[in-house]
Amino acid sequence: MIRKNEPKPIKIKITRDIIKIQSVYVKTIGEKILYIHVTSFDQKVVEGVKKAIKENPKTEGIILDFRNNPGGLLDQAVGLVDLFVEKGVIVSQKGKSKEENIKYNAHKENSDTQTPIVTLVNGGSASASEIVAGALQDFNRSIVVGEKTFGKGSVQIVMPIGEKEALKLTVARYYLPSGRTIQAEGVTPDIIIHSGECEQKEDPMFLKERDLKKHLESELEKIDANATIKTIRVDDNSTEGNTTKAEDDNETIITDEQLYKDAQLKSSVDILKALIITHKGKK
Repeated sequence: MIRKNEPKPIKIKITRDIIKIQSVYVKTIGEKILYIHVTSFDQKVVEGVKKAIKENPKTEGIILDFRNNPGGLLDQAVGLVDLFVEKGVIVSQKGKSKEENIKYNAHKENSDTQTPIVTLVNGGSASASEIVAGALQDFNRSIVVGEKTFGKGSVQIVMPIGEKEALKLTVARYYLPSGRTIQAEGVTPDIIIHSGECEQKEDPMFLKERDLKKHLESELEKIDANATIKTIRVDDNSTEGNTTKAEDDNETIITDEQLYKDAQLKSSVDILKALIITHKGKK
């Protein structure tokens, strides 16, 4: 290896090994919301999402984040939708020949059709991630939030044309449950939110009760006293009441500060909270 400003070649020792890529990242937002970020659709996506749901039994709402997900294995995309839908055609592919016409159906077994879901997408969401987002949208199983997706909905195969040459051909297109195509169209979110940060500002014109003269100070003293007791217990090596630092240090928790740095995620959380309340009202 030769590098700039180095007069001689540099010798670097390389160890050949299998690179393990994690495709499913799981975090929680509060106690009720499960955040699942799928970076690509490899062979362990469905397994990873199942595990995340099982390990968080108190979940009342799920956010599926497919932003900048380039796609991957079709069976994993179908399997992921199948976790939340019990019947219907998840996706179909149609080509010139009958052999290319295939339908992928949902199954009732172990399907969660009740937990509210919000799906996050953007211009980098393509192929398999578009199939999942579009299918959940068509089944009215999820609210899709973010920006319009990439638009990759074609089926391609590689055909050998010699000993060392091959030709990549497009033989079919993918179609969502409603019959619409993804190819060159993409998936349009139900609610379009552009990327960026959320501005946090407290209006100085709004007063609180405690700012007024002669408010019920005795009640406030009781609250402050209880807070002091909790603080003392924390100093005595108790974990009760000490959540701020733990949340900052815990990579499995999304804090309010992190939320406000991601406008799309913050909006998704607000929408999901409303869906959770509505869902409870239907029970």
